[in-house]
Amino acid sequence: MVLSKKPLHLFIVTLVAILPFLSSANSTSDSVNVTSETNSVAGKLTENAVPKDIKTEIKEFIDHHLKDSYDFTIFGYKNEAGEQEHVAIPLPIILWDGGLKVFSSSKFHHGEEVAEFDGSFYKVYHSKIYKVDSKEGQISVDEHDHATNVKPLDFSITKNVVMIFVVSILMFLLFRSLAKSYAKNAGISSGIGRLFEPIVLYIRDEIAIPNIGEKHYKKYMSYLLTIFFFVWFLNIFGLTPLGINVTGNIAVTACLALLTFLITTFTANKNYWGHIFWMPGVPVPMKIILAPIELLGIFIKPFALMIRLYANIVAGHIVLMSLIGLMFVFKNWLGSSLSFLLSFAISIIEILVALLQAYIFTMLSALYFGSAVEEHHHEEAHH
Repeated sequence: MVLSKKPLHLFIVTLVAILPFLSSANSTSDSVNVTSETNSVAGKLTENAVPKDIKTEIKEFIDHHLKDSYDFTIFGYKNEAGEQEHVAIPLPIILWDGGLKVFSSSKFHHGEEVAEFDGSFYKVYHSKIYKVDSKEGQISVDEHDHATNVKPLDFSITKNVVMIFVVSILMFLLFRSLAKSYAKNAGISSGIGRLFEPIVLYIRDEIAIPNIGEKHYKKYMSYLLTIFFFVWFLNIFGLTPLGINVTGNIAVTACLALLTFLITTFTANKNYWGHIFWMPGVPVPMKIILAPIELLGIFIKPFALMIRLYANIVAGHIVLMSLIGLMFVFKNWLGSSLSFLLSFAISIIEILVALLQAYIFTMLSALYFGSAVEEHHHEEAHH
């Protein structure tokens, strides 16, 4: 049976048309209560303090979620005084500032206070640690809002680093169990390994062999399997309420892309470099023109890998958390219900995106490896 799309289009148009009016659908009493509460809170603030509206708080919450942090926040809440409280696990701060300095991130009190250690003072500003001159010291900024304070070398174990360790250990245990089951059962998987065996075979038969070739694919399989499950597991953890956004950190995606770039560069054969610097079968003037372009393409490929993964994950998190935030903006059953349904739908899509981004990263890496080891046979007539 074929259904007409007109009712669906009508529903979407109607939904878009009424959304601007949903936020004003609160009752008058609610508005009066909110106003009175705002006035009472404003009376308690100092002259320099500015009360935050709900949209500003939502934006700050999204920014906090997207950034890395020096403690592992489980959840937060507001106490009776309206102050934000955090339930978090402190992580080790490791700095090199005239010597190795190690202390707990609890000294920063979630970035709100100056940490003192061994006669030095440090403050967190824009998720980075800078040195200040005293307990009441402040960060100095230039006209572009960039800190001018001394920045020590930072080797701290942040929230993203913790999740990288967790995923690495999880992968080691899972695939160690799968390998043991193969050895124990004469090549037959057992236990939880059965869930991952079809994926391993798919990566080998549908990604590695078609793109790299049967002659060379084996030496790249360990990397392709590692990168696929590493990105996939991190993406899935990023959808949990713990607020983890590892693959949405451009430093992480840059390192992953750099690994692909290095493997491609150092395993490439002479045909690969020959087609970049002096392409066979092409007139000499065109070779001179195309060589710089092909050389630039070597660096564009890993850059595209980095941006694709980073941008897709960050965009998904922003959209999902913005829809959740709309429930607190509308404050009525209709708007909040629609926001909840849209958030639920986007969450389902994000689960698929988590797998899709891991697949794309692995597929493109295999393509680059295949081009690096491809063997060309040129006939004399072509020259």
